[in-house]
Amino acid sequence: MSSKFRCLRTARLAARHPCRRSFASAASNRSAADYVRIVEVGPRDGLQNEKRSIPVATKIELIERLARTGLRTIEAGSFVSPKWTPQMANSSEILEHILRHPPISPHPISYQWLLPNVKGLDNFLNIWQAHVSSKQDQQDAYPTPPPSPGTEEGSTLDTSSQNPNAMPSTPPPSPSPFPPKTELSIFTAATETFTQKNTNCSIAESLARFEPIMSRAKELSLPVRAYISVALGCPYEGPDVDPHKVAELAVNLLEMGADEISVADTTGMGTALKTADLLKTLAAAGVEKSDLALHFHDTYGQALVNSVVALEFGIRTFDAAVGGLGGCPYSPGATGNVATEDLVHCFHSLGAKTGVDMEMLAGIGEWISGELGRANESRAGKATLARARMG
Repeated sequence: MSSKFRCLRTARLAARHPCRRSFASAASNRSAADYVRIVEVGPRDGLQNEKRSIPVATKIELIERLARTGLRTIEAGSFVSPKWTPQMANSSEILEHILRHPPISPHPISYQWLLPNVKGLDNFLNIWQAHVSSKQDQQDAYPTPPPSPGTEEGSTLDTSSQNPNAMPSTPPPSPSPFPPKTELSIFTAATETFTQKNTNCSIAESLARFEPIMSRAKELSLPVRAYISVALGCPYEGPDVDPHKVAELAVNLLEMGADEISVADTTGMGTALKTADLLKTLAAAGVEKSDLALHFHDTYGQALVNSVVALEFGIRTFDAAVGGLGGCPYSPGATGNVATEDLVHCFHSLGAKTGVDMEMLAGIGEWISGELGRANESRAGKATLARARMG
């Protein structure tokens, strides 16, 4: 990219986030740099490719168990056509349950919902807005006193944590049912063939589909995350995806209003060198590190290596699925996401903080693997459980 193009992109991104940069103390900067945010995608991305029908009660229990571990973001479901992704057909029931009966957690949690198009958004809003309206009617009928000083007040419309990499405050001593925060997700891909296979449209058409979703989300103060699939290798076009194409997509999505870009190695073809090259290209295009999340699959056993490369580059948000759940129906041969347990163990061993209870997480990975009748793919999870049994 030309230097003029890079300068223009950087200026536009700076205009999008005028309040992000602050003159924090060196101690605060070190503290924030030590914290890594884990986005748990097991309940959606981890389950969508399972062939056997999973009861909605099991999906809800998985989310409720994960909520207790210290995770702050959980991808809970997807409003896609059940014709194409049958496993997500009961996401509306899960959304209703979370809104009416928020899972107990040590702090507020953001629940993400994947949308393919405006129809998916409408289906989501039918439930979400009805809940918001009902809640408002109750508040109008029975006014409540203001919260005591220091009490955290949650809301599904709360977007106070627009910087997803901000260092979390110390969690309360015992879990509580905090009102859930709500975020939306959209998805496109870095290659034309994969986009056609996945969404039956071109990349340009997928971006056009996002415009009304972005506009409506901003009206409702709902944050939007955007996925870029097959960023490090495509099952149809091969392992050498152009990083400049990924960067161009990322910039376009940010300029449209996306709050975060999750760059996904959907096939697991990524290597340390390719990951570093992609991150350098994104930076040269003016994409800030705080705008990015990395989403690695472990098909070739490189997910942890690539995660460490990204961590050293300054990325502080990573997607993962408990027990290594996952796979992609449009990427033949791709295995699951990097296991959340493995990622947490790796980052903790490097001195980073995630706020996640490793032993509790390991137990969940073992439990859900048993429920699905599949092997637990987390090495760190199995080792943690083995040590706990010996103790």
